[in-house]
Amino acid sequence: MNHARRPPVQHPLAPVFEHAVDSFCASLNPDTTRHYRGTVRNFLLYLAKDHPDVNSLVSLRRDPHILGWMARLRSQQPPLVTASYINRLLALRCILTELAWMNQLPELAHFIRSDDIPRLPQRLPRPLTPEQDQQLQQEFVHRNDLGSNALLLIRHTGVRIGECADLSFDCLRGTGPNQWAVHVPLGKLKTERLVPVDTFVRDLVQRLRFFRSLDPLPQDGFLLARSHRKEALVRQLREYLHQVCQDVGLSTRIVPHQLRHTYATEMLRAGVGFPALMKLLGHTDPEMTMRYVEVALTDLQREFQLARSKPRHLIPQSKTPITFRTGLTGVLDSIIAAQHVLEIFRRTLPDGDVRKHLDRLSNRLTKILAEARKLATP
Repeated sequence: MNHARRPPVQHPLAPVFEHAVDSFCASLNPDTTRHYRGTVRNFLLYLAKDHPDVNSLVSLRRDPHILGWMARLRSQQPPLVTASYINRLLALRCILTELAWMNQLPELAHFIRSDDIPRLPQRLPRPLTPEQDQQLQQEFVHRNDLGSNALLLIRHTGVRIGECADLSFDCLRGTGPNQWAVHVPLGKLKTERLVPVDTFVRDLVQRLRFFRSLDPLPQDGFLLARSHRKEALVRQLREYLHQVCQDVGLSTRIVPHQLRHTYATEMLRAGVGFPALMKLLGHTDPEMTMRYVEVALTDLQREFQLARSKPRHLIPQSKTPITFRTGLTGVLDSIIAAQHVLEIFRRTLPDGDVRKHLDRLSNRLTKILAEARKLATP
C-alpha cells in the first residue's frame, strides 16, 4: 500500500534535526526510523506554533520549550496512552543527545531527564472469567468464520495477535504420530517456538487454510490474508472481537491479549511447569511470565492444603541418614554432594543468566574438587 508522504515541516531547525535523525538511525530498521522522524515532526510543529521565535539550537530551552511540548502531549485528545507518551519522550531525548554531540552543546542532552519519564502502570493479569471464556468460545464456534477461527487459535495457543498475523500457511507441523505443533515465527522478543496443539487446534488451522484458499488476494505465504499492512489485519481482528462482545452482551473492553492471559492461566492450572510455560509463551524473563498468570484465592487455598498434607521439597529426603566421612575424604564427599545438588537445581531453570551463573559455579567446584584430590595423593 502506498502512503502519501507528508510535506516537510517548514521550520529553521528542520534541517538540523533531520541530519541528527539520519546520523542516529543509520543502523536502525525503517519502522523505528519512522518513529523518530514522527516525533521530531511533532516537536517542530509544536515549536512553530507556540514558540515561533525559536530558530536555533542555542535558543532552545528546557523551560518553556521542552516542558511545554511535554504538557501538550499530556493534554492531547484523544489522550496518549502512557507507553506512547514514554516512547515520544525517549525518542526526542535520543535525538537531543545526538544534537548535543554533533553541535558541541552538552546542555541539550539534559533537557529531558530521567524523572520526566513516567513508569509504565503495573497492570494486574486479566484473564477472562470462566463465564466470559465459555461464552466467547461458544460464539466463535457458532460463527465459524475467519475472525472467529483466528481468535480461537490465539485462545488455544497463547500466541500474541501480531504473531497470529505472521503465522505462515504451513505453520502446522507434525511432531509424531497424532502429534502436532504450531510454529510461531520470530516475534516481539525475537524468539521463535513450537507450541504443541491438539486435534481441535489442528482443525482450526485447516479451516483457516481453507478460508485463505478462497481469498482472491494472491498467495503470500501467510495463513491470514492481508490486503495492506500487518497493522491493518491486527486492527480488523481487534474490531471483530469488539463487535462479538457487543453482540453477546459482554464488556466491550475485552481485548485479544486477554485470550493469551487466559491460555497461560489455564496451562498453569492444568499442571504445566513454570519453565515449560515460559517456553509456550515465548518468554525469556520469568517475571514476564508471572504477570500473565492469575493466582486466584482458590488456587492459593488448594496449594496450601496440598503443602500441609504432602510436604514437597526440591531435594528428596533419604530414608537413611547421610553421614560424611571425616578429614579430607569428608571434604571431598561434601564437594561432590554440593555439585550434585547444584546440578539438579540448575537443570530445572530455563536458559538465562541465572543458569549461566550456576554453570560457572559448577565449573569452579570441579576445579576445587580436582585440587582437593591432589592433596589426598601421598
